[in-house]
Amino acid sequence: MRIALLTLEALASAAPVRRFIAQNPGSIAMVALSDPYRPQAGGFSGQAIKLIRRSGWRIIPYLLANFVLPHLGRLFVRNPTDPGQKLIAPLCRELAIPLSTEADMNGAAFHTKLRASGAEAILTFHCDQILTAETIDCLPRGGINVHAGLLPDHRGPVPTIHALFESPPRFGITIHRLVPKIDAGGILAQEAVVLPAGTSALTAARLLHEAALPLLADLLAAPDDWQERAVAAKPYCPFPTPAQLRAMHRLGHQAANWQDVRAALATPI
Repeated sequence: MRIALLTLEALASAAPVRRFIAQNPGSIAMVALSDPYRPQAGGFSGQAIKLIRRSGWRIIPYLLANFVLPHLGRLFVRNPTDPGQKLIAPLCRELAIPLSTEADMNGAAFHTKLRASGAEAILTFHCDQILTAETIDCLPRGGINVHAGLLPDHRGPVPTIHALFESPPRFGITIHRLVPKIDAGGILAQEAVVLPAGTSALTAARLLHEAALPLLADLLAAPDDWQERAVAAKPYCPFPTPAQLRAMHRLGHQAANWQDVRAALATPI
């Protein structure tokens, strides 16, 4: 099955996404990168201010390691052999996969690209733009999403942070149907993942996105055999509040740590 891959370049998923591209070049009709600094989302400064106002200063290490430090990785990583460390643009050129950066994945111009791509389905893999029904319906098989959490729990953009609010933390990966409501579509595949004690939320996101690759391979190999399990959506989990992050730290957990800094510098975007 040919897919249109929609993603956001960030440490949480960059290496797994690139490995997925390298492993499946014949199945990927196009790759679209969400523009994290698009004006309609507030640009770089607007988004940063919004998230810090929402979550307080404890979220800053997570934001730096996830979105900022990987840009410095270009200074440290030269001629990588691991596809996960390659920049996505040269990787896609090497594999002859069309690549574009999109500010509005629900706009008419992007709909035209989707329909012309030859893809049968959309795959969102750590993508921050919420697709409308019209966008999902552009392709005959609709779309699926990779979510680094055990749905229907922890719906939203940072499921591994919310997993750390629980004692013990419950980590896992879910692949589900895309519907306009966030992380609410029927479940196609799901797997609980045990991670070492002390794993940060950002490291957990990287490891869980990596764990999604075998599940994705099985699904894409047999699209006519997909079996969907409907679930009732639980409450949406947005970026955490300062009180939630303080409580998480009291439990001995971190949103990001020095391991994430090292990984960010080894994963250029």
